[in-house]
Amino acid sequence: MTQGAPTLRAIYDEHVSFVWKALRRLGVRESDLPDAVQDVFLVVHRKLPEFEGRSKVTTWLFGIAMRVARDRQRLAHVRRQVGDEEAVLAFVDESADVGAEAERRQAASMLEAILDSMPIEQRAVFTLFELDGMTGDAIAELLEVPLGTVYSRLRLAREAFQKCVARLKAQQERPPAPRTSTVRTRVSDEPSDEGVVSSRRAAAGGAV
Repeated sequence: MTQGAPTLRAIYDEHVSFVWKALRRLGVRESDLPDAVQDVFLVVHRKLPEFEGRSKVTTWLFGIAMRVARDRQRLAHVRRQVGDEEAVLAFVDESADVGAEAERRQAASMLEAILDSMPIEQRAVFTLFELDGMTGDAIAELLEVPLGTVYSRLRLAREAFQKCVARLKAQQERPPAPRTSTVRTRVSDEPSDEGVVSSRRAAAGGAV
């Protein structure tokens, strides 16, 4: 590390919010964020002497965050909970009725389910571009990948997004399965009342 390089405390104070948001964008669930942020800065502490400042600190931190998020994704034993609703609910009217709020939360839930289905590299590009409004050039710099790679991942992510939306909507619009009747059907070889009456009449007629 060159002379005058930032200290761990300085990096933490300046970029902890960035790391927190990056991890959430990369799919770390809300309840796991404190531990994940700590994991990132443990790596920073260990790797800081090797950081030569050839890239921006934010680029370096985002790369570490991606590795931490990927490791947690592999080790996850429970389905992610929905927590990242700020992008979908950014313009929620506090006076909105309950029905509208429920629809917005359902949309946020759908968004998170779709993002969870993406490879983390595609999710990173998609969220940075579509939710954070970053340019392709800025994303390429942040991820340290060619611009063409950014747009390739973005295209794949958009295609996956559209397919997932169509599938989820189809599931929601699918009519419910017909209810199974609880009325006991009559067994075909079981005599009906009409058959019993006819048999009785025939027997009576034969006895005359």
